[in-house]
Amino acid sequence: MVQANNAKDIMAAQSNVAELGLIIAPGATEQGKLIDAHLTSWANEGGQNVESFIVPSECPRFSSGDGKGMIKKTIRGDDLYIITDMGNYNCKYNMFGHENYMSPDDHFQDLKRLIQAASGKAHRINIIMPMLYGSRQHRRSYRESLDCAFALQELQNMGVSNIITFDAHDPRVQNAVPLMGFDNVMPTYQVLKAMLRDFPDLQPDRDNFMVISPDEGAMNRNMYYASVLGVNLGMFYKRRDYSRIVNGRNPIVAHEYLGESVEGKDVFIADDIISSGESMLDIGYELKRRGARRIFAYATYGIFTNGLESFDKAVEEGIITGVFGTNLTYRSPELLARPWFHEVDVSKYIAYFILALNNDMSVSAIIDPHIKIKQLLDAHRNNK
Repeated sequence: MVQANNAKDIMAAQSNVAELGLIIAPGATEQGKLIDAHLTSWANEGGQNVESFIVPSECPRFSSGDGKGMIKKTIRGDDLYIITDMGNYNCKYNMFGHENYMSPDDHFQDLKRLIQAASGKAHRINIIMPMLYGSRQHRRSYRESLDCAFALQELQNMGVSNIITFDAHDPRVQNAVPLMGFDNVMPTYQVLKAMLRDFPDLQPDRDNFMVISPDEGAMNRNMYYASVLGVNLGMFYKRRDYSRIVNGRNPIVAHEYLGESVEGKDVFIADDIISSGESMLDIGYELKRRGARRIFAYATYGIFTNGLESFDKAVEEGIITGVFGTNLTYRSPELLARPWFHEVDVSKYIAYFILALNNDMSVSAIIDPHIKIKQLLDAHRNNK
């Protein structure tokens, strides 16, 4: 990732394809303001006089539950970036006198309303959707809907040029829209930086550290961590009971481990999402039984649908040392208050990504995580 002075130089050159505008959908206010702060700072350092790139907008609801999207400033010719959080379950609206919580379906509908409100006047529309809508249903088994693939096609038909998402459950879903820009971004550098910052005594080498994939579906992301750290990789695979379905999925019978011994080593487990957390905890208990020293869990989206008590218990029992999660989706105040939760800020990364797209630059020219990770590891080892 470039330093801020390079971002300042890009802003000063004013080689952007069109004037930059940020629209923050309901539920993404926190992340949107952080991104705007970075972009505004770089613009002002580059000689521009910018208070904010945020375009005022709103998605009000009628008492019947119907809604509409409103953009309260001209966006003609703008390069628009709409920031949305499909996973924010804390947004509410009134319907027939009752308070409802917004679901991913409600957030997606509001996103489409904001695109409609642009009325085709923008130069280009880009969507920043960290948690990809419907992505957990990424392939068809039997007679099932394919919500994510259909949603991507719907956005393409509405004139969206690019979608930026983070750690998609299965990035192959982009095959549904081969002619539309689709970037699946991995915040690897930000995660490692947060982990080494909060646990400076970590020794990420082959003798003291291992990366473990929680299942076969998470192998690619864990292979990357193991490769850049130069450590060994192990994995679990989930043995399921395919004769029945519980809560929409085939229940897990057992987690089977494949790999070398973890005895006496710190272990890092990366996944895209912690939902109930059952799988992550089962793996944690099994690794401790095998003699692992400390266990660090990471999920890009820590939503903890079954609450936090099971993780509290695991931490008290010494099973889990820390859980890392990004600020790419809503985190409850209770989660943020837990001492075992460590937040990974990705807002600056998104700001760099927007800067690259807005100037029609190769993203790798601005963001090169390989170089940054090497510099991070070198600095960490030299401080030992």
